Amino acid sequence: MKARLLRIEGRVQGVGYRDWLVKQANRLGLQGWVRNRPDGSVQALVAGEEGAVLMLLSACRRGPMLARVDLIEESLAEPPGEPGFHRLPTG
Repeated sequence: MKARLLRIEGRVQGVGYRDWLVKQANRLGLQGWVRNRPDGSVQALVAGEEGAVLMLLSACRRGPMLARVDLIEESLAEPPGEPGFHRLPTG
């Protein structure tokens, strides 16, 4: 299982980005979480089969219709301890 921690910048809050990401991740069978950050970015931990993780990363660059993604910072991470993909409170 591959896991990555993402920090997504741009117009990504107030446009349904987190709900969209939860749907995409669940469709691909991924685990992890997504949350807003106080600085206006979105942070996500994404884990699963390498091909599915790469598909989600590609989709994240586009985002939902009203979003504008300017930058995605990506780093390797430990897989989450819980199954499923969840939306967390801002943190």
